[in-house]
Amino acid sequence: MRNHFELISVMGISTVSIVLIVIAVILIAALVALSIYGKKLQSRQEASQRELENASQTVSLLVIDKKRMKLNESGLPQIVLEQTPKYMRGRKVPIVKAKIGPKIMSLICDESVFEVIPVKKEVKAVISGIYIMGVKGLRSNLETRKTKMKFSEKMRRKMDELKKSEAKMEKTKSKKKKK
Repeated sequence: MRNHFELISVMGISTVSIVLIVIAVILIAALVALSIYGKKLQSRQEASQRELENASQTVSLLVIDKKRMKLNESGLPQIVLEQTPKYMRGRKVPIVKAKIGPKIMSLICDESVFEVIPVKKEVKAVISGIYIMGVKGLRSNLETRKTKMKFSEKMRRKMDELKKSEAKMEKTKSKKKKK
């Protein structure tokens, strides 16, 4: 008795072709699932951004210090540390120590704003809770440092510009439809 296995082609299609078709179907299904999940995450992010903008207020503050540090070392309130996911607690985030009125507070800052904030100067900031969303110079314009941009920063900036241009196009299309 011989113990061997013969592969029989199905409807004249070779075994290699069948395997490649199955792999292609699995890859297409994975891409569809990832795109649906990505759209869901994007809509959540846009909703949270709208909430931040609605709750924002303009405040004048004196920047004492700014650093990138881990959340546990930053001096933020305990409630903030408890609400952040565990995988984010060890990650370094931009922290700004500022004097707002008589209080000295630790604030989390947006990445794009962090580079612009001057140390030991008074600025007008748009804040939402403990999150700094934007900064303007109180008595003068803020100078940005000219540094070489990282590849990821270039890509992020291009994506932001594309999103803004798409939003403008959608607004103009909706205005034309209303007329």
